[in-house]
Amino acid sequence: MSRSELSDALFTDLYQLTMAQAYWQNDVTGEATFDLYFRNFPPNRAYYVFTGLEDILDYLQDFSFRDLDLSALDALGIFDQGFLDFLSKLRFTGRVRSMSEGTLLFADEPVLEVSGPIIECQLAETFIVNQISLQTMLATKAARMVHAAQGRLLVDFAARRTHGTDSAMKLARSSYIVGFVGTSNVRAAATYGIQAHGTMAHSFVSAFPTEADSFRAYGQSFPESSTFLVDTYDTESGVRNAVDIANEMKQRGHTLRAVRLDSGDLLELSKVARGLLDEAGLGDVMVLASGGLDEYSIEALVKAGAPIGGFGVGTRLGSSADAPNTEFVYKLVAFEGKPVVKLSSQKANLPGAKQAWREIDDDGLFRRDIVMLEHEPTPSPASEPLLHKVMQNGKASAQHPDLDEMRQRFQGQFERLPERFKELEANHSYDVIMSEALQELTDSTQRTARRQEST
Repeated sequence: MSRSELSDALFTDLYQLTMAQAYWQNDVTGEATFDLYFRNFPPNRAYYVFTGLEDILDYLQDFSFRDLDLSALDALGIFDQGFLDFLSKLRFTGRVRSMSEGTLLFADEPVLEVSGPIIECQLAETFIVNQISLQTMLATKAARMVHAAQGRLLVDFAARRTHGTDSAMKLARSSYIVGFVGTSNVRAAATYGIQAHGTMAHSFVSAFPTEADSFRAYGQSFPESSTFLVDTYDTESGVRNAVDIANEMKQRGHTLRAVRLDSGDLLELSKVARGLLDEAGLGDVMVLASGGLDEYSIEALVKAGAPIGGFGVGTRLGSSADAPNTEFVYKLVAFEGKPVVKLSSQKANLPGAKQAWREIDDDGLFRRDIVMLEHEPTPSPASEPLLHKVMQNGKASAQHPDLDEMRQRFQGQFERLPERFKELEANHSYDVIMSEALQELTDSTQRTARRQEST
């Protein structure tokens, strides 16, 4: 059976389907509301960047089980034929409220809310958590690198080191939203309208009789967009060869774009490269760096004054190496018009449909977030709602915004985040509080749940 013939509706944990059959057989089909939120931030993270909503809306709009999906479920030998017939007609008919992509999020506040018949909402959980977790994690790692680079160019080089092709695609999109200028991933560039960037590999240099021959050949093929990789043999000699070929190109009316350093002491080598280029009158030729970089090493190079104009980042970006997972959870908070809570130690949730508000201080910076019941009034004039209606009756409320709009939203958000939360070694937690009404509902719902269970 071809993977392409199976639908995303089948991308779910088995227990979502077994629960759905039990709901259906017991006529438990009422309206439910589920919250998605981030439970506990890992060390050195004071914010995350919300991304992945577009994939969620496309998934919910197209949600249906194909014949081959149903055949696969039937082959498991555990599902009632009547339930499979029910699934064959099932579509998502509910409502979604969500943060907009590019919005900064903090722990213990709703970032996405799904409402509708409980079976529909339950079956969507696995895909929703999967997509938001991955893309938000990658966007946040990339945002930290953008901040560390302090205006220098950043390019996603991670396609070969991400955890699968889908992850590579989502990384290119997420990193662009937070400020990367492009990606080496050609398919992602074409899919999302992002600029494609590339240089050359060491194998290209090694395939020619001399390093200079390889540079000359590449410069002839790409006279206005060449970047020479100068560390295949000896970096200083490589830069001198790049200078020679750049001068040849200059005589023909063309310009070398950059040289790239991929190993060694990047601080010292960048100073050598910049000095040689400037001495040759090639001040417009940029020095780029790559090779095992992350936000910490980028910050160190920038603070040390490395004359590097841009960074290509791969492995540690594509795996979010220092924080490679997230604790997004998707919890039932209301059913058939009544609030619902979970009482487990350290895993309790807030009941009811809610709204999160972001308060702005007198300097225009984020002050704190307030989680309130959905229909409570605005907490103050200087506050903004974070959850917006993006789907009603199973249909998206508007066309997807383009990536540049999301990019601008992120930039505006990040400018208003106080500096202490941007630090790479963040020791501060952003303030997220509950309204009095939500606290009262939480307390009363917990008391009711305990009383019912003890009875």
